[in-house]
Amino acid sequence: MTTAASSTDEDRALKERHRAMWALGDYPALATNVISSLGPTLVTACEIGQGDRVLDVAAGSGNAAIPAARAGADVVASDLTPELLDAGRESAERDGLALTWQQADAEALPFGDNEFDVVMSCLGVMFAPHHQAGADELVRVCRPGGTIGLLNWTPEGFIGQLFATMKPYAPPPPPGAQPPPLWGNEDHVRALFGDRVTDLDVRRQTVTIDQFARPEDFLDYFKVRYGPTISVYRNVADDPERTAALDDDLIALTRKFNRGDTTAVMDWEYLLITARKR
Repeated sequence: MTTAASSTDEDRALKERHRAMWALGDYPALATNVISSLGPTLVTACEIGQGDRVLDVAAGSGNAAIPAARAGADVVASDLTPELLDAGRESAERDGLALTWQQADAEALPFGDNEFDVVMSCLGVMFAPHHQAGADELVRVCRPGGTIGLLNWTPEGFIGQLFATMKPYAPPPPPGAQPPPLWGNEDHVRALFGDRVTDLDVRRQTVTIDQFARPEDFLDYFKVRYGPTISVYRNVADDPERTAALDDDLIALTRKFNRGDTTAVMDWEYLLITARKR
């Protein structure tokens, strides 16, 4: 029988694994060099402006938090992984921007009820394992009438399919953990928020990725920079045949999504969501 204490211990261990996973590789470089347009896209969708009190949940290295600060907002960037916050802090300081950087669990935010005008997450809260807990916290800390904004990879898009391809090579998820790309399913998001929000706007959009000359170059990049990919490769590191099969499957996936001729060009789909707290 699982006691409340052991359940808490298990959750703490799970969060520690998540924290360590996102510290692997170099996600700040990936966010800057590959998907830098996504943070500003979310900031624009949330209509963030001068004087807004903004919380970026699971902010990473500030892909959305820094553009929000640049728009004149008073920004708190929170994340489970302090290494990512350190990278974001250094980047913001180079740009002369002042943000508050705070380590925090997206499922148990250390902020008061109704504290922020805008609560947003760009490819962040979707990776918290318990989706309802994450959604509840987004709603709780947003003021009535305030904006909740999310940008999440869809299950059908490239990154959603990347996770589906890696799943057979990864350790089984702990009980109760839900797959991140579910946050890119409109019905799932509507169910998470229920009647606590109004004016829910959901749009499928894509970001064009053309930084890689060949599908193999994409794989080489993600194998050393993207924490989830690094973690899966570590799980099969002692099995050369499974490692080679994972290589083949990920290259095949990239080729499937590639629409380029002389270089690789992919369109990665995401769900852009905005709503107002009732």
